[in-house]
Amino acid sequence: MDTYLSIAPSVKLGRDVKLSKFINLYGCEIGDETKIGAFVEIQKNASVGKRCKISSHTFVCEGVTIEDNVFIGHNVAFINDSYPRATTGDQLQTETDWKVEKTLVKKGASIGSGSTILSNITIGENALVGAGSLVTKDVPANAIVAGNPARILRYIEQKMEVTK
Repeated sequence: MDTYLSIAPSVKLGRDVKLSKFINLYGCEIGDETKIGAFVEIQKNASVGKRCKISSHTFVCEGVTIEDNVFIGHNVAFINDSYPRATTGDQLQTETDWKVEKTLVKKGASIGSGSTILSNITIGENALVGAGSLVTKDVPANAIVAGNPARILRYIEQKMEVTK
């Protein structure tokens, strides 16, 4: 194993996956021909589809599903807990103290650099999330959203062709 990669034995890597250095992958699944940039963490019970690009400094937490042909820009953060707390009473929380909230990024979507995606969100097919956006609610298919909070700016008029 490369000393600059942290890939747990529980990770399922597809065919021809390209991995940069300084990544942390555990308990996740990565589809065929996907590229993972430097300083990316993908946690257990997260999945990334085929032919995706996950850019550097991105955090994909437990409960996130990214379908095929998705682009994730640099420094994107996914959230899986609407009400995070460090403790329950006077004790540090454990996994049994909370429930993972899921997020789905559908086929062909693109998420711009520096965006934050809250939990319990679906980003629709071919949707575009502008750089630096805070996504607080579902994004419809083919919508272009941006801002804090992200709002629909317009829709893509024709279905985008996703090429290999």
